[in-house]
Amino acid sequence: MGTKLLCLCLLAALLGYYIYSPLPQDLAEPWTVMLVSAAFRAVGHLSEAAELLGLMHYMESLRLITVVELVAPTSDENVTVTETEFEQVPVRLYLPRRAAGGLRRAMLYFHGGGWCLGDAGMHGYDYMSRRISNELNAVVVSVNYRLAPPHRFPAQFEDVYVVTKFFLQSEVLAQYGVDPARVCVAGDSAGGNLAAAVAQQLSEDPEVKTKLKAQILIYPALQALDLNLPSYRDNADKPILSRSLMVRFWSEYFTSEPALREAMDSNRHVPAESSHLFQFVNWSRWLPAEMRKAHAYGGPTPGGAELARRFPGFLDPRASPLLASEARLRHVPPAYILTCEHDVLRDDGIMYAERLRATGVPVTHHHAKDAFHGAVTFLLWPFKLAVGHRLFDACLDWLKEHL
Repeated sequence: MGTKLLCLCLLAALLGYYIYSPLPQDLAEPWTVMLVSAAFRAVGHLSEAAELLGLMHYMESLRLITVVELVAPTSDENVTVTETEFEQVPVRLYLPRRAAGGLRRAMLYFHGGGWCLGDAGMHGYDYMSRRISNELNAVVVSVNYRLAPPHRFPAQFEDVYVVTKFFLQSEVLAQYGVDPARVCVAGDSAGGNLAAAVAQQLSEDPEVKTKLKAQILIYPALQALDLNLPSYRDNADKPILSRSLMVRFWSEYFTSEPALREAMDSNRHVPAESSHLFQFVNWSRWLPAEMRKAHAYGGPTPGGAELARRFPGFLDPRASPLLASEARLRHVPPAYILTCEHDVLRDDGIMYAERLRATGVPVTHHHAKDAFHGAVTFLLWPFKLAVGHRLFDACLDWLKEHL
């Protein structure tokens, strides 16, 4: 009996140690966040073990999160949900059932997941798309772009771009009863990266006559040059996205070779001949004082010429939209940008908001001081967060007024 009780106590202590992680005092709903973080850490550790044992690639194991969250495309009394293909790219289509009363709004949504994970059919994304479609009386096209590995940049960008171009054709918009003047692109995390890149490319595409009304960027990843920004330093071990995982996502977007990941981790992956691009990610210029805090700007250490030659994607604005010139940014649509204080990607979104404003693009920047990366998708049991609903509702309110 005594041995069993001791083992039980030890097991409880180990479990408590694993679940507990120090969290900032201003983080909303800390105990729920702690449980969410523990669950994600557990999957991450299992994925690392599976890769170490040669059972499967780290990202393939991590996709268990996606598989568990998938729901069927089920219609309800408000929205008709179907799965189809646009230009051979799978999409989940949400069509409002109520009478149109005129032409509808439309949104093209790109899910997050570090270009390696995620699916339009995940419970959280399905819920978001249903609410957007119902409350805005909007057509929502949620895109299932190819993932890495095995598909590398620019496959993900090409998929979302070809879907967007297809949907913006006048005959397609007419088929779905969409107002050409009320179409936006949106995405979270890696999906926010893709939405920003699509908005930039469309502004220069002579084949596209329909202009986007807005771009909605939810804690977007926007640059792969400097992975030691203040937000990367301050939030290196915060939930749900650690610095090491974000570095892994960035490197996997281009290759599975460890050399690029190691160079990115040490911030030595940008060759000296590309150092002129640092001006676009110079946080000492673009971040407000309260975000710079006591950090001193040093910039990335030039290096990695051979890596840049073999994997030039991380220097491409389609992968790093923050590298776009002022002339290019001047023509993108108005932006709604959400950033979270406790997020490694915080500074990407803040710098992009500042750069867009500097070129005259209207920007609504919502900064959530009590939130972390991924908060908007925690909308349903068992990981339902009030902060997620608050942030999602704020985005919906903006869309009702501006789309």
